[in-house]
Amino acid sequence: MEARVGIYDTLGVKPVINAAATLTRLGGSIMPEQVVAAMVEASRSFVDIVELQERVGKRIAELTRNEAAYVSCGAAAGLTLATAACVTGTDPALIARLPRELAGLRDEVVVHRCQRNGYDFAVRQTGVRLVEIGYPNATQEWELEAALGPRTAAVLYFAGANFSRGALPLSTVIEIARRRGVPVIVDGAAQIPPVSNLWAYTQAGADIAIFSGGKGLRGPQPSGLVLGRQDLIDAVRMNGSPNSAIGRPMKVGKEEMVGLLAAVEWYLSQDEPALIERYERQVADVIAAARRLPGVTAERGFPSEAGQPMPRAVVRICEGEAKLTRDSLVAQLRAGSPRIEVALAGQDGIFVNPQTLDPGQEQIIIDRLVELLA
Repeated sequence: MEARVGIYDTLGVKPVINAAATLTRLGGSIMPEQVVAAMVEASRSFVDIVELQERVGKRIAELTRNEAAYVSCGAAAGLTLATAACVTGTDPALIARLPRELAGLRDEVVVHRCQRNGYDFAVRQTGVRLVEIGYPNATQEWELEAALGPRTAAVLYFAGANFSRGALPLSTVIEIARRRGVPVIVDGAAQIPPVSNLWAYTQAGADIAIFSGGKGLRGPQPSGLVLGRQDLIDAVRMNGSPNSAIGRPMKVGKEEMVGLLAAVEWYLSQDEPALIERYERQVADVIAAARRLPGVTAERGFPSEAGQPMPRAVVRICEGEAKLTRDSLVAQLRAGSPRIEVALAGQDGIFVNPQTLDPGQEQIIIDRLVELLA
C-alpha cells in the first residue's frame, strides 16, 4: 500500500517538533481531536454569526465563571476590541469615530513602562495614546494615581512573572483603578496553565481578561477569548465583526467559535496536575541525557518563558569544550529530519519546552542532541 502523501509533503513544507513554546510563528499548538471534530461539524452549515457568537459566549462564560465572554480573532484582536469598548461603550456614534476622531473621548490607556511590548500595537491602533507610569525596575502607587484622569479609558496590565518585575501588583492596580472608576484590562494571553486564571483575574476585580485560544487552551490558533463584565463584552461585540466598525477586519469564523468552545470544555476536563507532572518528567529526561555529553551542562528552568508555572530544560554549550557552538547546534537541529525548533537561552544555551511536545518527542530531541554532541 502506498504511503499517503500529506498536504505538507505536497507543499514541500517540513513539519516541526516544537520544543520552543506556543509561538504564533510555529503554529501555536496542536488541537485535540475533539476540537477538530467540532470545527468540521461547524463548517457544514450556514448559521447566524451574531446569534452563534452570543450563544458560544454565554456557554464559555458559564464554564469560566464570568459574566460574559466573546471569541475574538486571536488575543491581540481581543486587546483592540477591549480597548475600543472602554472608549466607546455601545454608542454607535462613538464607535464610528474610531480610530482618528477621538477628540473629547477617553483616549488614554495607562500602562507600566516595564510592561511595554510588541502587543502595544493592538491597543494603539484604536487611536488611543499610551500613558506610561514607573520606570523599568520600579513603579510607585502615586504614579498610577497621577496618571488617571478624565481622559483615561482603561489601565492595561500584562500578566505573568516575566512582566511582574518593576510593576505594581495587579491587586494594587485594581484597587486604585476601581476607586477612580477606570476599567482594568488584563492581557493573560499565554497564562494557561493554570486554567484557574480564566476566572482568577476577573474574580480579583479586573474588568476584562484576555487569553489566546491557540496556546495553552489548544484551540484554533486564530482565536482569542475576551472575558469580563457584561456591559464591556456587549461593547466589544458592537466594535467587532460583522459590524462595520474597527473590528470588522478581525473576523471570527463559525469554526473558530465552536472550536474554541470545544477547547475550553476539553481543557477543563483535563487533569492539570498530571499534565504538569508529565512536563517535569520530560524535562528531567532531557537534563539527565544532556549532562552526559562533553562540554554540556543542563538544569531545570522555572517558570516558563511566559511566566507560567511550568518547567523547561536549560541546556548550555561550553564553547571550546563541546563539539558544536550553540548557534551551530540550533542550526543543525532546525536543518535535520525531523526538524526541531528550540528557544535561545542567553548567549550559550537553549531551552527545551515540554508544553508543545507530545509524549515521546523528548526522546527524539535527546537522540538528536546525542548524535550532534556526543
